[in-house]
Amino acid sequence: MSIILRLDRVMADRKISLNELSERVGISNVNLSKLKTGKASAIRFSTLSAICKALDCQPGDILEYVNDEE
Repeated sequence: MSIILRLDRVMADRKISLNELSERVGISNVNLSKLKTGKASAIRFSTLSAICKALDCQPGDILEYVNDEE
């Protein structure tokens, strides 16, 4: 099982840059870039909440479950 981060898609839909989201959320560009590219292995609920607030979205808009067995 895998969890895929779709932050890049939501950011593109909202037309928001990495720098702008970083400022709104209060995390570094480097950490946000890791989330955007799917290279992060974990995300804090407080960070997820701040991202959802800044992007006016739900966690399900950013996170997607993919069954590796198929």
